Amino acid sequence: MLKQRVITAVIMAGLFLAAVAFMSLPWLALIFGILICLGGWEWSRLCGWDAPAIRVLYVLVLAVVLGALYLYCQLGADPQREQVQPFLGLACLWWSLALLWVKGYPGSAVYWRTLAMRNLMGLLVLGSAWMAAVYLLSFPRGGGLIVVMVLIVASADIGAYFTGKTWGRHKLAEAVSPKKTWEGFWGGMACCALLALLLWSQLPNQQAHISLIAVLVVTLTTGLASVVGDLTVSMVKREAGAKDSGSLLPGHGGVLDRLDSLCGAAPVFALGLLLAGW
Repeated sequence: MLKQRVITAVIMAGLFLAAVAFMSLPWLALIFGILICLGGWEWSRLCGWDAPAIRVLYVLVLAVVLGALYLYCQLGADPQREQVQPFLGLACLWWSLALLWVKGYPGSAVYWRTLAMRNLMGLLVLGSAWMAAVYLLSFPRGGGLIVVMVLIVASADIGAYFTGKTWGRHKLAEAVSPKKTWEGFWGGMACCALLALLLWSQLPNQQAHISLIAVLVVTLTTGLASVVGDLTVSMVKREAGAKDSGSLLPGHGGVLDRLDSLCGAAPVFALGLLLAGW
């Protein structure tokens, strides 16, 4: 299983880097949109939809949401901060609420277990992540920023895995994800802090006004948001009685199982860059 996971991860990483390096923004927006819609297909099952026609309809609604965001925020041209920032702020507010729900699970499920709420959650999780990612691509060195965001998420995940496996004793959110520990969480945050130091030392000259404190805050909050994203999707899967969101990716489960942390991280990272003065 580990070998299969590594092979799949290497292939995905290679395809991702090639796409960011060689594709234009509209094409990347389309590719990211397809991945998000695949995640929407899997989310529809977690909502409780079984009929393929209803699940296709859910994906179509999600696609319409993505298209509306693309047009309103002018993501394919020159998006203005004033148009995008309110959506990023709402997305971050949503993830703050999700954190409270994760902390309060299973009691908190009374607020969101209904079909309507789970449908809405999917649109918020997936739609805001796609918008934030495409917006990042419009920045100078946007492809590099996307790679940095993925590195932050990977650092939080890898650091948590090895630290938790070695020293993990105290459960982080046992009702949601029994294997995650506080020791693992802090190990992941330590890795993010080390990455922040490296990133700050490599800032281009035109971004020299961004302080080390700002880089640390953006990196750590992005890492934290990635953990919340992972736990939120795990919470919905647990409520739905599903171990994985799907089986499309060998050794990794479904597309949503790979997108969950990124969905939490993307809007927080994008808003953090704006507030830091990028």
